[in-house]
Amino acid sequence: MSAAGRLGLSNLALSRKEDFKAFVDAPRRTQPEALNRKALRALEEKARAAYNRARREWHANLGPIKTPQLACLHEDLWDIVDSNQQDGDKAKGAVAVDAFPGLGKTTAVLAFAREFHRREIAEHGEFTAQGHERWPVCRVGLTGNTGMKDLNRAMLEFFGHPGRQTSTAAQLGLQALDCVLSCEVRLLILDDLHFLKWRKTSGIEVSNHLKWIANEFPVTLLKVGVGLADKGLFSEGEAIGETVLAQTGRRTTRLDMPPFTIDTEQGRRHWRQLLLALEQRIVLAEAYPGMLANDLSDYLFARSTGHIGSLMTLVIRGCQRAQRIGTERLTRELLDRVRNDEAAEQARKELEYALQTGRATSRARSVRAVG
Repeated sequence: MSAAGRLGLSNLALSRKEDFKAFVDAPRRTQPEALNRKALRALEEKARAAYNRARREWHANLGPIKTPQLACLHEDLWDIVDSNQQDGDKAKGAVAVDAFPGLGKTTAVLAFAREFHRREIAEHGEFTAQGHERWPVCRVGLTGNTGMKDLNRAMLEFFGHPGRQTSTAAQLGLQALDCVLSCEVRLLILDDLHFLKWRKTSGIEVSNHLKWIANEFPVTLLKVGVGLADKGLFSEGEAIGETVLAQTGRRTTRLDMPPFTIDTEQGRRHWRQLLLALEQRIVLAEAYPGMLANDLSDYLFARSTGHIGSLMTLVIRGCQRAQRIGTERLTRELLDRVRNDEAAEQARKELEYALQTGRATSRARSVRAVG
């Protein structure tokens, strides 16, 4: 039994197929019933403990939320993946999701991978015509020391291949190709691609290897990372090795996940819609409509600087504290005591000043008019 089967979805390793399947097949979480304080106090001790545990788990997994950024990314990914159904003699276009940390790119990619996996299984079945398990998606996480052999081994680790510890780099590559062909993999996700040192020997080696994969494997390569453009993944160049990377850029479509902004009316509306969607998922006894979208809009934007990862961290931790100490609502006073990620805290002061002095606002025009 996999770790996911024993301990639930909190103990997944998505670099292994059994756990990836558990992630894909997991039913949608059921939101706990919203109880007021009177109903909460009326629960017997055992029932209250179970209810609070359900709320803790629910609040820890509030996402993903279908933001405009996520919806746009998914539409682009569907276009590319569905267009990559060429015959095997044609190289398929690759994708690179290149965005700053905290913008939800990995979450969005995994949500797409889940939908794609489910669609392929629904259309083609759980087994191939040759009787092998069908794995439409293979997801690999890279490290700072990843070379060609490490990448091949990581792919074989996903499939649990017995030869992953003893084979040579070339043998590992051929074994990975055999697994991809046998299991009819169609989407190969390489996460944390920025860990590679692209202009070092291992980076060039892996770049060459990725082109071999693009040529020989009937898959769409989906690369996820931070600052990939700055590292030269898409650029033409004169220095030794950069021409190798330039070819990768010619075959790769760059997609991004921009942060939320409040310098346009559309941006402010998108921010409000996000907060309204979050409000509907919060299960606290004294939560109320407008708790986030009206009363905390500017504050939450300043604390997160428009990065959905920072926002979710703050709101999730705030919900846990509000439940634990019994305030049962999110307020500025409570959230002031909740620590957020360091990048958000460092960027907070200047933005907070602009919002407090009226030089900026996160509130849409229609909301300001009512207020």
